[in-house]
Amino acid sequence: MDDQTSQPVPAGFRRVTIPGNFITLNGPMYACMEGDRFVSGFRVEPRHDNATGVCQGGMLMTLVDMQLWLAAFAQEGIEAFLPTINLSCDFVAPAKVGAWIEGRTSFLKTSRNYVFADCVLSVEGAPVLRGNGMLKILHATEAPYELPDLLED
Repeated sequence: MDDQTSQPVPAGFRRVTIPGNFITLNGPMYACMEGDRFVSGFRVEPRHDNATGVCQGGMLMTLVDMQLWLAAFAQEGIEAFLPTINLSCDFVAPAKVGAWIEGRTSFLKTSRNYVFADCVLSVEGAPVLRGNGMLKILHATEAPYELPDLLED
């Protein structure tokens, strides 16, 4: 169980520790590996809702943004700093407070300098957001993290 909510985090997911304070303040975010696939997770808390009582779209976009670079790192083995240079999202359905949201990424193309990927966030297998992004591979800047360091025990 997470200290932020009374609802359990699904088995196998571990809390993600990302350098910087943004996710610390806005998360928590969780992740696991499903075979060779990186899966992120997030429990919608009352502090994440908007005026209609569902997860704020900006929070969903944050999860997509984090999912893209973490999956590029974990699935594709790209060990460089990967800033997002383009992110486009389509809101498919609302995610209510208490919902467990999972993110999965598919990679379309990785070139010498860019990663192009699609991400789907879902609740109980039903999509709530579809996003696609373009990440810049900064070869001269090493990633300030390693995957095992990101996932807490």
